[in-house]
Amino acid sequence: MELTISLAQMDITLGDPAANLAKVRQMADEAVRRGSDILLLPELWSTGYDLANAADYATPLNAGIFVELAQLADARGLYLLGSNLALDDAGGYRNTAVLFAPNGGKLAVYSKIHLFRLMAEDQYLTAGDKTSLVALPWGKAGLAICYDLRFPELFRQYALGGANMIFLPAEWPHPRLAHWRILLRARAIENQLFMIACNRVGSAGEADFFGHSCIIDPWGEIVIEAGEGEMLVTAVIDTREVERARRKIPVFKDRRPELY
Repeated sequence: MELTISLAQMDITLGDPAANLAKVRQMADEAVRRGSDILLLPELWSTGYDLANAADYATPLNAGIFVELAQLADARGLYLLGSNLALDDAGGYRNTAVLFAPNGGKLAVYSKIHLFRLMAEDQYLTAGDKTSLVALPWGKAGLAICYDLRFPELFRQYALGGANMIFLPAEWPHPRLAHWRILLRARAIENQLFMIACNRVGSAGEADFFGHSCIIDPWGEIVIEAGEGEMLVTAVIDTREVERARRKIPVFKDRRPELY
């Protein structure tokens, strides 16, 4: 089944949700004009890595920026996904992605399981404690965020659960462009599914973000890849390609988990 996906590769203004939301609205309008079904945003798209001031931004999932995104999904008739700072029940802060339906309803919630020490996430955030696999009209989709990409067990679990695509919002910086591209292709190839990843551009402190948002097919081929500037990129994928790849090379039938 075909679906059209747009990746909102954007420069994030640190600590300015209003400015970032205005940019997302513009990108959503363009995504609709292109006939997109899904718009994927970067990690922490509304604030960037202003974690020391998380208390100024984090809200429950039924308030703040999450409501704004739900309303935007409803108004534009889009599936919308990207992570923001969320307030959890214990008063901690989580890096949380919510997938909103075209009617604004919450379809799935995922809080980043693996916290990235190099950007002090472990000092300010609480790690997520559950995975998220959601049924969409085009098949099942898994949710992950940025640093999660380095942990193949998570993606294999999604694949074993029936995922044919995984969405990954990110803030992945230089100098690790090679890691980004190799890991995305590896996760797609080894699990025979689509990897759909949106990375930011611009700078924050000493970190420079390179973009290269992309969609990788189940064969590890690049469907579309952005450059290093701010842009909206759009591609059509056919999720039936997952079944074709798994039939051609029956990796999942040939697994020997009792020996691993």
